[in-house]
Amino acid sequence: MGFWMRLFRRAGGEESLDPEWENADAENVDFSDGEQRRQYVEDCLERAAEAAREIGLLSGEYTLVTSYLTDIEEIEALPEEEREALNVMAGRVAALDHERKRYHDKKDRMPDSDYYRLRRQEADVQEGIEKLKECERYGELIRQDMKRLDRERSAYGYRRAELTGMLNNLRGMAAIFLTALSACVIMLLVLQFLFHMEVWLGYGISGLAAVTAIVVLLIKYTDAEREKRRVERAVNRLILLQNKVKIRYVNNKNLQEYLCMKYNTDGAGQLEKLWNQYLQEKEERKEYAEAEAKLDYYRNQLQARMSNYHIADPDRWVNRPEALLDKREMVEVRHELVLRRQALRKQIDYNNELAGQSRKEIMDLVKRFPEYAAEILAMADRYEDA
Repeated sequence: MGFWMRLFRRAGGEESLDPEWENADAENVDFSDGEQRRQYVEDCLERAAEAAREIGLLSGEYTLVTSYLTDIEEIEALPEEEREALNVMAGRVAALDHERKRYHDKKDRMPDSDYYRLRRQEADVQEGIEKLKECERYGELIRQDMKRLDRERSAYGYRRAELTGMLNNLRGMAAIFLTALSACVIMLLVLQFLFHMEVWLGYGISGLAAVTAIVVLLIKYTDAEREKRRVERAVNRLILLQNKVKIRYVNNKNLQEYLCMKYNTDGAGQLEKLWNQYLQEKEERKEYAEAEAKLDYYRNQLQARMSNYHIADPDRWVNRPEALLDKREMVEVRHELVLRRQALRKQIDYNNELAGQSRKEIMDLVKRFPEYAAEILAMADRYEDA
């Protein structure tokens, strides 16, 4: 019963609720029925208890908002010298906070994964860049050598095919000359023995022609054969060179792939770009860390200075230094707080009315049904204990 007496004193004097909160069903409740009576009383008690909980929560927030408005009055009432010193500290906090936000809002910041990976490899990244550049340059030279050797091998292959064809032609020409010589000798023999003609001059001319042709063909064939052997030796030499170059190419490529895998990059250019970005990011993070340290220092200084005044919550103003520096910002803060306090006052009044209505309904029941008064008040005490 003590709970209800306290609630009645707190809610006493309140005007009635709007019509939508009046208990329109009370006349339809059969209070002689214990179940209906219990449900009706419990409904009133639950509404009152909920209103009391809300009032407790809202009152705390209302007090906090009021303390913020009081802080504004205290700040604005500070002597000019004190306010100037406060503004100096607030300006430093605002500038450092702006710098921190600028860093966080930067769109092209280096991902943390790349940053910390390069920080772990910081000691040998530059050496890795030089090795990758050397691998790329050496690989380009090797590719040029391979192309040149391929062109030379193709040229020698074409020349070997020409010489093979020439040797075949010379062998064919030798067979033709021998055939022609045989035919001339047979014809001269026929003229000599059948027609008894003097053909010694013919024999001489035929022999001289045959010897000349054979000598010329032999020289050409020997030169072609010699050149073919030279070409084949050159081709073999090129094959050996190509094999050596291919081995160098494979070794260089494997080294390049390993370096790319080690530094998680596609090439020296990308790694160098990432390294330069890392150096810039490192410097920015260093500046950010220094700004953070300074920001904490000046925040503590500002908080300590404001704690010397009658300010309930210095942290709120430390986190909003712009309001201390700009009167327009302070006006907006005040306006926001006033609106919040009005909204809280409205909710508190609403819940007070709800509690008053519930009290009135319970007291009406106690007066209308004195035979159930002890039961109703006992239920109220149980709600207090709960």
